[in-house]
Amino acid sequence: MIPQLKSLDVWFITGSQDLYGAETLKKVAEHSTEIASSLSASKTIPVNVVFKPVVKSSEEVLKAMQEANNDKNCIGVICWMHTFSPAKMWINGLKILSKPLLHFHTQFNRDIPWNTIDMDFMNLNQSAHGDREFGFITARMNINRKVVVGHWQDEESLEKINSWCRAAAAWQDWQGARFVRFGDNMRYVAVTEGDKVEAEIKFGYSVNTYGIADLVAVVNQISEKEIDQLVDTYQKEYQLQAELLKGGAAHSSLRAAAKIELGIEKFLVDGNFKGFTDTFEDLNGLEQLPGIAAQRLMAKGFGFAGEGDWKTAALVRAMKVMGSGLQGGNSFMEDYTYHFQPDNRMVLGAHMLEICPSIAEGKPSCEVHPLGIGGKADPVRLVFNTTPGAALNASIVDMGNRFRLLVNEVMAVKPIQALPLLPVARVLWKPYPNMHTGCAAWILAGGAHHTCYSQNLTREHLEDFAEIAGIEFTLIGKNTELSSFKNELKWSDVYYKISH
Repeated sequence: MIPQLKSLDVWFITGSQDLYGAETLKKVAEHSTEIASSLSASKTIPVNVVFKPVVKSSEEVLKAMQEANNDKNCIGVICWMHTFSPAKMWINGLKILSKPLLHFHTQFNRDIPWNTIDMDFMNLNQSAHGDREFGFITARMNINRKVVVGHWQDEESLEKINSWCRAAAAWQDWQGARFVRFGDNMRYVAVTEGDKVEAEIKFGYSVNTYGIADLVAVVNQISEKEIDQLVDTYQKEYQLQAELLKGGAAHSSLRAAAKIELGIEKFLVDGNFKGFTDTFEDLNGLEQLPGIAAQRLMAKGFGFAGEGDWKTAALVRAMKVMGSGLQGGNSFMEDYTYHFQPDNRMVLGAHMLEICPSIAEGKPSCEVHPLGIGGKADPVRLVFNTTPGAALNASIVDMGNRFRLLVNEVMAVKPIQALPLLPVARVLWKPYPNMHTGCAAWILAGGAHHTCYSQNLTREHLEDFAEIAGIEFTLIGKNTELSSFKNELKWSDVYYKISH
């Protein structure tokens, strides 16, 4: 379900000019090929880096960018100026480039060759000022891009390129993506609403609603044999509550949950959807609210959020693509309740049912319990604690005149006591910089109560993604001060009123 990142390409395009002659240009091509090959072979870089012929004129730049736009496997372009490359020759190509851009400010040699450096060396290795020429034109044209500075063999440089590649892969995955809402959003809720037309214009994905009857018709096509097979999978992968075992009082509930999961997955696959959302207020024809179904489908890579929250469902999908192959997981999440003990303040995150087992610590328990909301049969769900460690919460909110990507860095911790009567998956975290500032800043920024919780992504991944998408990025981190944060929000409001 999640694309294999190594099947995706990033193009490495080097700039020069005809002025230098054949011998110098041959060296430029050799060096560029070596850098591209090294990046592609690096275990840090998750995609293929493909060398493209050195560009030396406006016509060659335009042709390269046109080809990048038209190549479905190309998710972005890395540009580097080995020599001086007059920036006016880049204008027409950059004007039409629709793929993400990374400007790599590097040079072939790491060190100055003190004893042998001469003017031939200086003539060939001019990245220090050639990249400044390119930097000017991208700034002058106000082009969204990431700038990475450092030697191409330094791990620090590779990690920054890695972050951008993952963001570019998630952006590519959004282009033409389809997300389905089963029913509408939860009634009267503000933050789960939003401009779906503007989202499709801005983000490239579409969101459309299907009646719950459309889903029920597919669920009812599921065979008993298919249900048997999935129930066997549940028994192998999870610790089943005694009542759910064959012959148990609630075994029929497990089979009903399996039937719903199979039906939703078939609906998504047949419709080429990358994620979905539902709401407990719109369940006609389903026996129970999809709990384990949403959890397991998220673990397979589908985006999900509750109560019709299509923005968060799409974000969950994007963050799962970004985190592909990294240790840890990403999940739909909600801030549920607080622990205000003065020396140990923390947040309990959970949802009614739907937390992805990709973030679980140990083997989840499969259980059935009353829900107390929705008026349906008791739903089956996976119950677990999560792995402690550095994490973050991210939310996309519609601010009316733009979308804001809000990120809070947090530290997940082990529960200080058991939670024997809480029948949901959960995580405890301490928001940075502290509980009071972190939560106040989130509220001041209009952050949603729904988020995507990530164990394997950093603020840099999300910042790169926001840069590619051309949306506002707002961080609540270790150094956030509330007075400065308030000013940042005001400056953003002014910027977006002036520029849009």
